[in-house]
This record gives sequence, structure tokens and C-alpha cells, in this order.
Amino acid sequence: MNYPQKVRIVEVGPRDGLQNEKQAIDTATKVELIARLGASGLKTIEATAFVSPKWVPQMADNSEVMRQIERIAGIHYPVLTPNMKGLEAALEVGVTEVAVFAAASEAFSQKNINCSIEESIERFVPVIETAREHGVQVRGYVSTVLGCPYQGEVPPEKVAQVAQTLYDLGCYEISLGDTIGVGTPLKTQAMLEVVAAAVPMEHLAGHFHNTYGMAIANIFAALQLGMSVFDASVSGLGGCPYAQGASGNVATEDVVYLLHGMGIETEVNLQSLVATAHWISDQLGRSPASNVAKAIAA
Repeated sequence: MNYPQKVRIVEVGPRDGLQNEKQAIDTATKVELIARLGASGLKTIEATAFVSPKWVPQMADNSEVMRQIERIAGIHYPVLTPNMKGLEAALEVGVTEVAVFAAASEAFSQKNINCSIEESIERFVPVIETAREHGVQVRGYVSTVLGCPYQGEVPPEKVAQVAQTLYDLGCYEISLGDTIGVGTPLKTQAMLEVVAAAVPMEHLAGHFHNTYGMAIANIFAALQLGMSVFDASVSGLGGCPYAQGASGNVATEDVVYLLHGMGIETEVNLQSLVATAHWISDQLGRSPASNVAKAIAA
């Protein structure tokens, strides 16, 4: 089996991990979290989201976060920009990478943003074009790639269609999200084989949620097909909003433990990452959600 020799981890804790936290988290804590993640060796850290504070109040300090973080050479700090207003605000604070997101499920798209998949992508066209005119890279997210809370099964062909559309529009990488964590290894591989026929594997990333405890198994299955980029969240930050009490994002330290155990390079210092997992969990007043952080003391 030819596994990748090196894997890039996209750390989504400061954005995807924190955005659904009910307690208000101050800007200083977010800035410190980003700094600690960078010090652990992570090279891509999704810093915040330029979205309406009405819908995502936790991200209301987006501009302040970007102004306060120390941007280390060699580390990328992408932000989420779902519309032109968000992009314009992000450009004002000098971002170098943004992300847009679409769903592979029509039902999910209608329920969440009240429009079809096609209509949602049409909204992204000026965002992607304007970003690229400013020399800003654009990453695309596709959600519900292995199942939808409203329609159930999602055909891999639909995932491939949405992924290819975003890729053709200019997204350099497409992150495939198992939003509700229902995927299993063979289903993951079946989906990836179809999508990789439309978008080259080197431009695809995996974003697995751990609702049913399958995230690490699904990452292993994706590695077998040559996937070498994975999204993860320190301490498993970010619950699954569609399954009460369920875990959401796979924990970064669990992913790193797997990869290091396979001899795959990540550039991440696991001990430092685990210390960061314990630190942010202390700030939030709870224990880390990851197995590795539980097994390794702070």
C-alpha cells in the first residue's frame, strides 16, 4: 500500500471548532489558541469567519482576531467568506486565503441557506473571482458528502459534480465534509473514487466528523487511496449540531497520532499539540474530547 509520505493538516479549531460554542470566547483567547497551534508546527490554521454576527455571534470579532494574531512566515491563516460582504471585510485586514462552502445535498442547502446548490454556487462566483483578482487563494468546502440529516444518502456522483464545479471556478482545493459523521471506511472509499475521477486527488481534502467514532477509520481509508490533506480540530472542538451531544470534528491530536504511527510526516509536535488541547479545554471549562489528549497528561 502506497500511503502518502507527508500529510498536511488544516487546523479548523479556531473557526469551525469555536463557532458553535454557546459561551462567549474573548478575542485574546482565540489569538492565543492560534499562536499555540502555530507553535505546535501546524502550517494551516483556519483563523475565523467573516459571517454575519447575527447568525454566528462567536465570530463577531473576526477583524480584530486577524489584526491581533502574529502571522508567522510559512503558516497560512485562511478565513471563511460566504459572500462578497465577508470577502471585502477580509480583504481589509489583509487575508491571503479564503474559503467558500456548498452542500452536496439539495435538502441540506435549502434548509440551511434557503436556496438550491446551484444558486449557492452562483453567489460564490464573484467572491472567487474577486479573491483571485487580489491574489487571494480560495478553498472550497463541500458538506454532507457521506450523508445528510434531511435526505439521508447522498449519491457520490452529486458530490463529484459539486466538487468539480468549485474546482473549475478556481478553488485550488476541495474539502469533502462528512458533516454528520455517518460515513464508514468502504463508503468513504467509494465516494472518493467517484470524486477523484472528476477532481485530481492532490486537490482534495478530507473533513471527517466523529459522531459515530468513525473519523479515524475513514481517514485511514482515505490515506489508502492517496489523500494527503485532512481537516481537524484541536481537542475535537466543535460539536455536531445535528446530533445532540455528539462529537463533531475529529481531534487533531488523534489524527497526528495515527499518522506518526504510520511513519507519515506532519511537521506537528504531538506533545505540544496535546498541551494546547488541554489548555483550550481548560479555557472552556471542560476536559478534552480527544482520546489522545485523555491518554497523555497535560
